[in-house]
Amino acid sequence: MAKQTLHRGRLIDHLQLVVNDLPASRRFYGAVFQALEIPVGGAGEDYFWADELFVSTADSRAAQGELTGRQHFAFQARDRAMVDAFHRAALANGGRDHGAPGERPYHPGYYAAFVLDPDGNNIEAVHHGQAERSAGSVEIVF
Repeated sequence: MAKQTLHRGRLIDHLQLVVNDLPASRRFYGAVFQALEIPVGGAGEDYFWADELFVSTADSRAAQGELTGRQHFAFQARDRAMVDAFHRAALANGGRDHGAPGERPYHPGYYAAFVLDPDGNNIEAVHHGQAERSAGSVEIVF
């Protein structure tokens, strides 16, 4: 059996969005992931995933016929340029502006952009300014 390695963040193990229009979501998130340099981890007829985010149709086994409600979550960006690229890519691929790139008052250096995905979820990309990470991710090998 081949070894598999996963990388996970600090708090959330995974998120699932259940969407109305999977092809529209594939286009939107594919462009967003490319701008953020996040590889798509896998895809099937009724789902796709990247890192901790799983996106599926209501017909997928995990969704059990139910759509998710309006969600908000943020992707981490390496720098301000990556936040700007996220915003441009999202708008060019079916997203709607919900807050142009800029500094926010949450803490000094908080630079973010907000878009609504094709299902109305509030998706953010944020760069927290100069900071030092203890690790790029948590590595899980099984």
